[in-house]
Amino acid sequence: MASSNAPRSPQGLHGPQEKPLRDGAAVVLGLGSNRGDSRRILGEALEALGELLEDLRGASLFETEPLHVTDQARFLNTAAAGIYRGEARELLAELHRIEARFGRDRERERRWGERTLDIDILLFGGRVISEPPDLEIPHPRLTGRRFALTPLLELCPEARDPRTGRPYGEFLEKLPPQGIYYAGPGEYNRKK
Repeated sequence: MASSNAPRSPQGLHGPQEKPLRDGAAVVLGLGSNRGDSRRILGEALEALGELLEDLRGASLFETEPLHVTDQARFLNTAAAGIYRGEARELLAELHRIEARFGRDRERERRWGERTLDIDILLFGGRVISEPPDLEIPHPRLTGRRFALTPLLELCPEARDPRTGRPYGEFLEKLPPQGIYYAGPGEYNRKK
């Protein structure tokens, strides 16, 4: 059953896909930044995503301690949910173009290091996609990342892992604190 806060689409986040992708898939994206004016970058990135996704909604902002590489600044994280009319691989290419527009250079950065903008596909409808090394949906580390689950669940509180059917809230409850702090409401929704 879809939550009133969950994106409306033929391909929801609560079960397997039932209709062709041309009808659209409910997607959830995770966004993060820790170089430059992160608040501005995330806001402008959400504006760009609003041109790609229908019915786009943004979550609150969260300041988070770096999880894997700790000798860097804290991140500012959020999530976005909307409807995408296309294939996951096409969406990934669009997201990489948006990241590059904000100065991300995947060839020169260190893994899990500093970045102006990182956009991950967390969920793509109820689909499970495995096209290593760059397209894994649901995101392979989603269930272990409080900074991704917290804003995802703000937007889609009843979202479930399409592999197991377990609510993402159960995964979040079992995670340690991981240094995530509320940093304010998302500006994207307030501009509309």
